[in-house]
Amino acid sequence: MLLHVPKVLTADELATLRARLASAQWGDGRVTAGHQSVRVKENLQLSETGAEARELGALVLKALERSALFMSAALPALVYPPLFNKYEAGMNFGAHVDNAIRMVPGTQRRLRTDVSATLFLSEPTEYDGGELIVQDTYGTHSAKLPAGDLILYPATSLHRVAPVTRGARVASFFWIQSMVKDDAERQMLFDLDRSIIEMAAPDSPAALRLTALYHNLVRKWGEPT
Repeated sequence: MLLHVPKVLTADELATLRARLASAQWGDGRVTAGHQSVRVKENLQLSETGAEARELGALVLKALERSALFMSAALPALVYPPLFNKYEAGMNFGAHVDNAIRMVPGTQRRLRTDVSATLFLSEPTEYDGGELIVQDTYGTHSAKLPAGDLILYPATSLHRVAPVTRGARVASFFWIQSMVKDDAERQMLFDLDRSIIEMAAPDSPAALRLTALYHNLVRKWGEPT
C-alpha cells in the first residue's frame, strides 16, 4: 500500500523544523546505508545520535500520534526514531530496498522494517527533481508532496530519489514495524477501517458487526510487541 497522508505537521511544527534544519550541521548520508545502498546513495544527513535529531524526531513522533490516517494505515508497533536528510543539486539516491532489520539507536532492540515513510519538509517549488519513485507490483509511482505531508509505502518496495537539479530537498524519513506484518492484510484492515468511519449510520447493527470484524482480524493477524 502506498498512501499520501496530508498535513501531518501543524504550521508551527513545520516552521520549527524548517528553522532548526536551516542552520543544522549536515554530514555524509552514507553512514546509515546498507551494503548495497551505500553504493548508490549521495545525500546529507543529520547525525542520528545527535541531540538535534533526537529533539526534532520527538516532534515528528508526537505529530504522528495525532494522525488517525497514519495510525490506521501503519498500525505501528514500533517507530524508528525519525532521521533527517537533505539533497542538494546533483544529489540522488539510486534504486534500493531498505534494510529488513535495524537496531534502534541507544538500545538493544531491533525493529523489522515493514513500512517506510518520508515526511516532506521542503515545498515542491523550492527544488527541481527529487521525486520519491517507488516500484511495486502495480507499476511505478512518483511522490513529491507539500511540506508537512507524508508518504507511506511498503519497505519491501524497490525505490529511489531522483536527482535534485535545483534548490534543496529536505525531509524526515523513518521506518515502522507494524502490528500486522503482511502488507495485503494491512491494506484490507485499512480499507475496512475507513469504510466503517465513512458509514452513514455508525451506530447501526451493520457498523457494529463490521467494527467487531475489524478488531477480531487485528487480533488474529496482529503481533503487538
